Amino acid sequence: MAALPEALAEVRELLLAPDLIRATAGGQRRDGTPSVSRATLRPVTLKAGDRVQLVTEDGQRPTTVNLAPGAELAGRVDELLAEPFGTWTVETAHGTVRLQTTKKGAVLHRSAAPAAAPAVTAHDRPREHLIDPGDPLYAVIGGDAAKRRQVDAFLRALDATLPDPAQLPSPLHVVDLGCGNAYLTFAAYHHLSGLGLDVRLIGVDVRDDQRERNTALARRLGWQDHVSFIAGTIADAPVPQADVVLALHACDTATDDALARALSWDARWILAAPCCHKDLSRQLRKHPPHGAAGLLTEHGILRERFADVLTDTVRAALLRGQGYAVEVVEFIDSAHTPRNAMIRAHRTGRRPTAEQAAELDALLSAWQVQPHLATLLDVRG
Repeated sequence: MAALPEALAEVRELLLAPDLIRATAGGQRRDGTPSVSRATLRPVTLKAGDRVQLVTEDGQRPTTVNLAPGAELAGRVDELLAEPFGTWTVETAHGTVRLQTTKKGAVLHRSAAPAAAPAVTAHDRPREHLIDPGDPLYAVIGGDAAKRRQVDAFLRALDATLPDPAQLPSPLHVVDLGCGNAYLTFAAYHHLSGLGLDVRLIGVDVRDDQRERNTALARRLGWQDHVSFIAGTIADAPVPQADVVLALHACDTATDDALARALSWDARWILAAPCCHKDLSRQLRKHPPHGAAGLLTEHGILRERFADVLTDTVRAALLRGQGYAVEVVEFIDSAHTPRNAMIRAHRTGRRPTAEQAAELDALLSAWQVQPHLATLLDVRG
């Protein structure tokens, strides 16, 4: 146990050291809430010279600034250290130091650096991957360059959704609903276990041949004690619990089934990347709106695009109604896939205001639609 000021002084020294690789702050102390939910520092090399890149997240969008070594960096570091973050994790060429605050002060955990762990600082070259494209994992699970880019984008979204590893439950129960070939399932386990987490991951897919294939891959990787697969529907697969629920590119109302199943588990974190949105498009075609609103659905392509927006708007509002903080963000650049929206949700227990609840009712009534997730949750406009 160390006094908090002395522990923060040690962290400050590491943050300003020339061998910094990466540092992350997150969580909150009992005595306050930070102005941002997460802060990440890492050295980069720009045309203007060496800088330390600071990325802060406020729950809406990340903000990036590049700080010059010296007074500019030191001043911003002092501001960050004054924030009531619950944890700091600082990785340098010599090792990793994790500061975790407690009621009585702070606990410092130190670990030596593994052999040959150089920092990556070339900001103007292709960005660092959370799983290197040449990682042996891909020799087992396969995946072309496009799939590996998608894996990287997914892992970054996962990192942005979950808190600092020290704040996660142990073991961490993760369920991937509609896992298919399980590229992202295996990548999620590889990444999370690499952070030192005890992960128990279950992949669910309706096809039994996928279960057999993915189970064989888990054995090849030596992960069979922690990664397993079930053949079954999203709604009925025998999975007892989940802390984190993934549902990536589940088609049409299968995404709604996945969100409803996540709610049945009272999952703490949800990441869903919807695929096609046929349900509301069909309803709008069958019962087109009257008046000026009809212009939005008159043409098939515009009706489909509007249905996409309306569907995910309602999904986000319904999750908010169940006590979740929700973001709808870009999953991966649209050049790689047109289905690039992701719903990220974190259970807070805060219910919407009466005004917010009335807004959802009014939206459903105005468009005379009944989305599948609303039906599953017995919410009607």
